[in-house]
Amino acid sequence: MSTGGSGGGGGGGIGGGGLYENLQLTFSGRPVEVRQFLQSDARKRKSTSEVSGMSHIKSKTASRSVSDLKLEDEAGGDQKEVVAEDSMLKDDSSGSVETLLAEDGKAAKMLFADENEKVPKQYSATGLDDGYESCNSTPHGSGSKTNKHLNVITTLLPAYMFRKKELHVQLENRKFESFALSASSSQVEVDPQSPKDPGDNRETWSSNLDFLLSIIGFAVDLANVWRFPYLCYRNGGGAFLIPYTLMMIFGAVPLFYMELILGQYNRQGPISVWRICPLFKGVGFCAVLVAFYVSFYYNVIIAWALYFLGSSFSSELPWLHCNNTWNSDMCWDNVTKLTVNESEMTNRHSPASEFFHRKVLEMQFSDGLHDIGYPKWQLVVCLVVVYTMLYISLFKGVKSSGKVVWITATMPYVVLTILLIRGLMLPGALKGISYYLKPEMSKLKETQVWVDAAVQIFFSVGAGFGVHLSYASYNTFHNNCYRDCIVTTAVNCFTSFFSGFVIFTYLGYMSHKHNVHISTVATEGPGLVFQVYPEAVATLPGSHIWSMLFFFMLIMLGLDSAMGGLECVITGIMDEFEPLFKKCKLSREVFTLIVIILSFSVATINVTPGGIYLFHLLDTYAAGISLLCSALFEAIAVSWCYGLDRFTQDVESMIGIKPGLYWRVCWKFISPLFIIGVVIFGLLYPQPLQYNDYFYPSWANYIGWFLALSSILMIPIVAVIQILKTKGSFMERLAINISPMEEHTAIREEKKISRFRAKHWLYV
Repeated sequence: MSTGGSGGGGGGGIGGGGLYENLQLTFSGRPVEVRQFLQSDARKRKSTSEVSGMSHIKSKTASRSVSDLKLEDEAGGDQKEVVAEDSMLKDDSSGSVETLLAEDGKAAKMLFADENEKVPKQYSATGLDDGYESCNSTPHGSGSKTNKHLNVITTLLPAYMFRKKELHVQLENRKFESFALSASSSQVEVDPQSPKDPGDNRETWSSNLDFLLSIIGFAVDLANVWRFPYLCYRNGGGAFLIPYTLMMIFGAVPLFYMELILGQYNRQGPISVWRICPLFKGVGFCAVLVAFYVSFYYNVIIAWALYFLGSSFSSELPWLHCNNTWNSDMCWDNVTKLTVNESEMTNRHSPASEFFHRKVLEMQFSDGLHDIGYPKWQLVVCLVVVYTMLYISLFKGVKSSGKVVWITATMPYVVLTILLIRGLMLPGALKGISYYLKPEMSKLKETQVWVDAAVQIFFSVGAGFGVHLSYASYNTFHNNCYRDCIVTTAVNCFTSFFSGFVIFTYLGYMSHKHNVHISTVATEGPGLVFQVYPEAVATLPGSHIWSMLFFFMLIMLGLDSAMGGLECVITGIMDEFEPLFKKCKLSREVFTLIVIILSFSVATINVTPGGIYLFHLLDTYAAGISLLCSALFEAIAVSWCYGLDRFTQDVESMIGIKPGLYWRVCWKFISPLFIIGVVIFGLLYPQPLQYNDYFYPSWANYIGWFLALSSILMIPIVAVIQILKTKGSFMERLAINISPMEEHTAIREEKKISRFRAKHWLYV
């Protein structure tokens, strides 16, 4: 590139052509928008990119005088001085544009420094925004003090200059002040691999596939295998897919997409992202607490699977017969008695059932929740192995976890396919599949069917946990999160449907083998994967191999979901209290270890003889209504307070496409109503808290509600704290706390409150 010109009337043109708009100047954390156009005829330009002219544009804020403008370009070495006295800068038709507006009596220099050139300390600036729009760079910032600060600096640069140069702007007036010039991503195409802003030290995924596999791995978890197939069978077979699909389209997916947008645009964790609407910061704390609570029991499931995997290496599968030391008189050996009627099947225990309850959990040594006992050392060892794998995956952030998911997110599909091929060869397999898919349209009249569909797809997608938001915060700014949302949802639904074929081929085999109806053997949850399925594969030729494959798959399914939950906790807290972590010099590696140790300490209670009762209590209350409330207030905060108008502009600035009417209506009306309906139904028709034949005491329900409210109450408590610590009248406090932080100065000084206008609330 070369720049130049001769004579006082010549303009310093810049070669390259193209259209760049909405360049921004960030001064003391306050961005100012400027419109800037570069019009050029590429056919008339020579390869040397000589000077073609200069034109000026009008500032949209106010007229300013300009003095002593010096433009230096390292590549060309030429300097140009432009002096304008008290006049409005107006458009010219000559082609390229260079405009710099400054306060009277002040001079500004624009220095183009190569990436490797050391910039003097006193001239340091935050540098050129790379398109991540992080830290103080905000595409839709509003307002600054016009009587104190430089109002507008507009500079046109070709695309390759953005990739190779750093722009430093200093204002000369006794002392130097630093500015950061950033290009609004909605208009300027920035290389996603360009160097990051020196002020933005946030790491990013090594590739988009790392991110995609991570969110797929979190969304596709154990519930896809042990819950969806049973719900589909119980609620009308193929007919269940109708409410399931409707709830997915109008409820869960819009909220999932919203989380991806929030994380990617703001590049912050689930707590600090609420600088866009400080009143709802408690939503972030709620999500982090829910994710932390879930780790207390979810990782125990992986430890059980690891124990079963180890037991599969024995010479004979230990859940095949009833001649073991842990078996009771109620154990029914399917080897000595090949057929049994349904009443006997109900009153008897299978060897697999007794292996799980009496050998693995040792429930016979506990009378209930009040009699926990001591942890079983074998399960503690398995738990240590699980948490060690989680630490290795998480301690380096997305650079380490992004590699692990290539195994944990893909291997389950290989194993499921192998198990399905083997299952289809078994007698009764097709009968099982017919029960799985046979539609019963009359079931659609039942309210419970629709509630089951809503709960299943919502918890399966994982909206409200803050995990997708945390993962998306490590994306490059222009990543196509819309595509990621659609792909993840499709894979998640396919996995649920596909795993149903795998499970019901073996349930059909069990039904055929024992000559009983399939409803006798069909179940959900741990009972399916740790009792029914192990029993089914135990009698197959090469049972050890099939058993190892199945439990290896469970471990893979569980690990990436467990990684996502703890990543939400780590990212959320470290982003929110970043100054404290820097002050204490507490690295991510150390803090990750602290989180792992705390979660492990509580999880060990679940591997006691009475731990299964606490496990079921946590599973019922830790992520039930509290998760729904987290997602509900997240949708309200974004759609109503932050504003759909602003939110859709954020999306357009990232991927170049504005969300359509479907997304906007779902975000503002349908998805919140969807969650409210599920919450109301759950409160009106609560399920009794019991595990098998054990009914929990009333005080156990109080503990459960205390656990749920401990996260839910973070939303109103933090909101009150935010209001109280804000200065001004009540209306000023309210206005500030429902507005993004970059608008707070304008609200205080200019009393401009866009969110107190009807247009803001009525926009769809």
